[in-house]
Amino acid sequence: MYSSDEDEPDYELLALLKQHAVSAPVKRITDTRVLRSAEYIVDNAIDVFLQPEHVIKAADRIWGAMKERHYSTETWSQHELHPKAKDEDTLHFIFTMDLLNFSFWSELSEEDRFCINYKGKKWTGYWSLIALLQRALDEGIPITCPYFWVDKELCTEELLQHVFRSDGKEPIPLLQERIHCLREAGAILCERYDGRFANCVKEAGQSAAALVILVVDNFPCFDDSAVWNGKEVRFYKRAQILVADVWACFNATSYGTFTDISSITMFADYRVPVMLHTLLCLIYSPTLTSHIHNLREIPSGHTWEIQIRGCSIWCVEMIRRTIERRYPEARGKVNSILIDFYLYDVAKELEGQIKKYEKEQEEKARLTNGMVKEPVRLALRALNANAAKGKGRNWEEIEGREQGATIPHHRTRSIWY
Repeated sequence: MYSSDEDEPDYELLALLKQHAVSAPVKRITDTRVLRSAEYIVDNAIDVFLQPEHVIKAADRIWGAMKERHYSTETWSQHELHPKAKDEDTLHFIFTMDLLNFSFWSELSEEDRFCINYKGKKWTGYWSLIALLQRALDEGIPITCPYFWVDKELCTEELLQHVFRSDGKEPIPLLQERIHCLREAGAILCERYDGRFANCVKEAGQSAAALVILVVDNFPCFDDSAVWNGKEVRFYKRAQILVADVWACFNATSYGTFTDISSITMFADYRVPVMLHTLLCLIYSPTLTSHIHNLREIPSGHTWEIQIRGCSIWCVEMIRRTIERRYPEARGKVNSILIDFYLYDVAKELEGQIKKYEKEQEEKARLTNGMVKEPVRLALRALNANAAKGKGRNWEEIEGREQGATIPHHRTRSIWY
C-alpha cells in the first residue's frame, strides 16, 4: 500500500511506455561485417594480393561453367550423401554437420588417412563427416538430436568414439574438440531453444544475416573471428555455411527462405583459396609460397592465415560483382554461396586428378625399380599442367592448371574450418 501521492505510480506514463515498447520496430541486423573485414584485410595485406585482370577472366569462366553444369540450389541435394527429405530432421542434420564441419586435412596417404567406408565407397574430407553421420543414424544412434548430446548416460564418450571411428589408420582430427562442440551446443539449444534449431531459424525472421549473428552470439564454437592489426576481423565460416546449407537444401523455401541471402559471403576455408590461386586471382609472397609448398603448418590466427582467408572472401565477392556486371542475366541467379560451392567441388575434382596422377607415377617408379629419382610430389609441381592436357574438356581441368601451378592448401588446424 502506498503511503502518499508521491508513491503512486504514473499510470499514464506506464501506458505510454508500454505502447511505445509494443509499437517500436524490431531492429534487424543486416550486416555480419564479414565483407567489411575482408575489405580491410585486402587493403592492408602484405603477403596475399588480388590480380584484377585474372578476376575478370575467372568470372567469365566460372559463370560459363556454372551455366553449363546448371549450378543452383538444387545441386546441393544432388550429392548422394546429403539428406533428401525437406523436414525438421534434415534441419537438425544440417546443424549437426556444420557444427562439426572443420579440419579434415591429413598429412597421411590416401590409404592411411581418416576415412569412412559407407555404402560401398570410401569417403574422405567433408564427405567423411556426412558419411559417419549417416552411418550412425543407420545404426539407430540419434546423433543429430541435441537432447542426446547432453545426456552423458546415453551419449557416452565411448559411444561417441564409436560414432567417429575411422576406417583408416588415422583417427578423426580434433575428436575431443568435436565432442565439446556437441555437448556445448546441445546444452545451449536445449536450454534456450527447446532443443530445436528451427526455433533459431524462426527467431531470425527470414534474415540470413540475423541468423548468422544469432548463431555466433549464442554458440561460442561458431564465433570465428580474430584480432588483426589491432582490429577485430570476422570470418564466421561455419555460421555462414550453416545458413547457406539450409538455404540450398530447402531450395530457398520453408526453413530456407531468406530475404537477404546475398549478405552471405564465401566461406573462408583451406580449399577454395587453392582454386583462386590456381586461377591467378590470388598470388602469395615468396615467403608464404615457400612455407605452403613445404607443407608447414600456419598457426590459427597467424597473419598469413588471416590474409589468405580475408583476401579469398573479397576475391569471390569481386568475382560475383564482375559476373553480374558483365552478364546482367546472372543477377539473382548467382551469389557468393553458389560460387563457393562450385569452386569447392572443382577443387575436390582437381585434387582427385592430382592424386590419380601421383599414384600412376608412383606405380611407374615402382615398376622401373626406382629409376625415377625425383619425388613424385615435387615433380608434379612442374608437370601438373602437362598432365592435365587432353584429360578433360572443362576450363578448370586445362586452362586453370596450365595458367597457375597448383599450390597445396595451407595447413591450419582449428575448429573454425
